[in-house]
Amino acid sequence: MKNSETRNSSNNGNVIVHIVQHLAPGGLETLVLEMLRFAKAEDSVFVISLEGNKQTALNHWEKLADFEDQLHFLNKPSGLHLSTFKVLKAKLKQLNANIVHTHHIGPLLYGGTAARLNGIKTLIHTEHDAWHLNNKKAARLQSTLLKVLRPQVVADADFVADQITNKLGYQRVSTIHNGIDCEKFTDGNPQKAREFFALPTDKFIVGTAGRLETVKGQEILIKAFSHLPQNTHLAIAGCGSQRGILEAQVRTLGLEDRVTFLGLVSDMPRFYQSLNVFCLPSLQEGFPLSTLEAQACGVPCIASDVGAVKETLCPQIGALVEPNKVPMLADALSQQLSQTPQSPRAHILKHFDIRNMVNRYATLAQGENA
Repeated sequence: MKNSETRNSSNNGNVIVHIVQHLAPGGLETLVLEMLRFAKAEDSVFVISLEGNKQTALNHWEKLADFEDQLHFLNKPSGLHLSTFKVLKAKLKQLNANIVHTHHIGPLLYGGTAARLNGIKTLIHTEHDAWHLNNKKAARLQSTLLKVLRPQVVADADFVADQITNKLGYQRVSTIHNGIDCEKFTDGNPQKAREFFALPTDKFIVGTAGRLETVKGQEILIKAFSHLPQNTHLAIAGCGSQRGILEAQVRTLGLEDRVTFLGLVSDMPRFYQSLNVFCLPSLQEGFPLSTLEAQACGVPCIASDVGAVKETLCPQIGALVEPNKVPMLADALSQQLSQTPQSPRAHILKHFDIRNMVNRYATLAQGENA
């Protein structure tokens, strides 16, 4: 962890500042923290969160403690606030940033503008999904920002890159797939993992992980799971506003003894290691990390064919299903019950290790900084 508040001129490293909307448990936010963890030793890397404050964020996400000295919060209220441009411009100057990396449209608006006002040459903007481009107002704003700020845009999937090029007509787009730490996410002992989470040791376990929100499709998965035989169990990791509704659904279907809600899980590798199959039933997705993590732990995946999910799956192992189709999902899960277990880990190691991702971003920044 680098504690320097300003650029260390003696090591010739960069000062890289990532700008995000908020810092709470999520795929984008987890990825940014991993980019801090695997940054080059000579670089100083920080994260600025537009919303929230440090203490509240630390209280709600223990993982942030490892990076506390690298985190800054602007506590921006909702809505457009011109004062945020001024505050952010001053913060970038204080940190002596020479590379600014924004994530999603709000951070591009504030962070990209502040970077250009400070004369920062290297501005990288990563798009983690393309949902917002279906909103005409958001698409117009994004198009304007790209034309004015001229960032090097990185899409985390070919699907997202195509959307940006086709819908916005912007050409400075490259694809760098998200990566995960394949040394952290690895295969382990399923029996011990199940004992840790108090899950049945003699059942076929289907697992899912994510925010408990309608868009994540857990309701669909529970319905599909209700069609599986008694020798199966469903483990749900995550928290969110729909937990009470999902628990009521489980009771209505008489599945109380076959479904476990684990809440927010800190040891995700162990969670994946407890599973026979991982399911991502989302109605919308960008380029999810959870499918990469599960496969790195040797667990096959069944997932909705939305967004760039297809790009995350090992082609030979696992399955894609149409979103919001209970019978199709139930059939895919049933087929997995009878298949000989195969591990997709080798595919993830080859294509999605985070070290390769960080190196590609570093190469991109070097080219922009030339």
